[in-house]
Amino acid sequence: MGISPARHFINGEWIGGDGPLADSLNPATGDRLGRFHPGSTALANAAAAAARVAFFKTPWAQSPRLRAQALFEIADRLEAARDELVDLVVAENGKLRAEAMGETMGAISETRYYGGLTRNIRGTMQETAPGNMSLFNREPAGVAGIIVPWNAPVTLLMRSLAPALAAGCTAVIKPAAQTPLVHARIMQCLADAPSLPAGVVNSVNENGIEVGQAMVASCDIDVISFTGSSRTGQAIMAGAAPTLKRVGLELGGKAPAVIFDDADLDKAVKELTHGALNMAGQICVAAARFLVHARVAKAFEEKITHAFRSVRTGPGNDPASDMGSLIDLSSQKRLLGLIEQAGDEGELILKGSPLDHGAFLTPTLFRIDNTRSALVQEELFGPIVSIETFEDEAEAVAKANATDYGLAASVFTQDVARSLRVARAIRAGTVWVNSHLRLFAEAETGGYGKSGLGRLHGPEGLHDFLETKHIYVEAGTI
Repeated sequence: MGISPARHFINGEWIGGDGPLADSLNPATGDRLGRFHPGSTALANAAAAAARVAFFKTPWAQSPRLRAQALFEIADRLEAARDELVDLVVAENGKLRAEAMGETMGAISETRYYGGLTRNIRGTMQETAPGNMSLFNREPAGVAGIIVPWNAPVTLLMRSLAPALAAGCTAVIKPAAQTPLVHARIMQCLADAPSLPAGVVNSVNENGIEVGQAMVASCDIDVISFTGSSRTGQAIMAGAAPTLKRVGLELGGKAPAVIFDDADLDKAVKELTHGALNMAGQICVAAARFLVHARVAKAFEEKITHAFRSVRTGPGNDPASDMGSLIDLSSQKRLLGLIEQAGDEGELILKGSPLDHGAFLTPTLFRIDNTRSALVQEELFGPIVSIETFEDEAEAVAKANATDYGLAASVFTQDVARSLRVARAIRAGTVWVNSHLRLFAEAETGGYGKSGLGRLHGPEGLHDFLETKHIYVEAGTI
């Protein structure tokens, strides 16, 4: 096929487009990596129609062994392409090679995990009266539309696609416009899986927001699985309302890390440097707020400032780099404006700055005591972290819950009872104790409030893609 220009994949065939090609850029250098064919409403509708035919006309939805075999084949092909995928992620996304490797291996693990679950999707039976049986069958929901973000284009695709396929759904995928070459290489792995029937998985590149809007509006798509910003998630919910399709949304986050006065500060600093600056902070579960007990605030601040200042920002393929680039120059410009705002509304402890080339930005730390500030309330999505203080446990919990987000949090303390008490009190889908940013295929993730609807990973990751059917059989009627 060739990765560039990246084409669409519909009903088992690679398809170009009629319009001009678009460029994919390396955010670390600004160089053009390759080109891709932008999609259209017509192509999105064709992909959805192909997926619907495949759902009803192939054995896919009723064949768990076939689905398991296909998922294992996809995992094998992803593993064979691992190094090529890692190189593409580093070049097209800008993250460190170690981060890209972790992402790719996570996607392979996810695919194998759901391959294993595929043959264990079971219903139940209840006898409501003598001889009267209610059978509850778990069935695939239909066609799944999967909208993938740019910040982890391998893992976050397979995190939705693998459970959708395991459940028996067919799929239409819209990759992010910033990472079309990575996506094209993944789609080649799927296309090469011999057990995957044509039309079960289809993919259409984005063109602005046209393709995503067409998928959300399509009557041929039954479920939308979206990972991205809360604002876009709200637009998707509104767009899905006329067709009453199901939506699974993993949205933004503003993860607080609560550091109590008995915490191991050195461990907390190590965990939170990684937890805040992984992927240059462009991850929805990144540690975005450090809430520190006043008694240890000065000591923690000195240690974390030294750790952040020591981070070497540079190209993802440079072994000396500790943090890679942002996704593009527009993100850099936006974040530089936020740093100036942080200096106006709080106190800059460490001021981030761009490098002399590429979409790089060094880490920023600022002190603030106004929880109503937009800097505290909104997801910044970059290497910018606030430091706030608290006096007691009740205030720590109140501040941790002070935003509308509830995706992730962490608690640092040596008191086991307090760690569990505070973890229960924080309204977030995931709370890590004395660690941050631990993600597994087996463990569900998802959010409260503006952080979304539903869960991904784990057995519950299947739920968005399954329906429950009640079949009633009454004694003496058969």
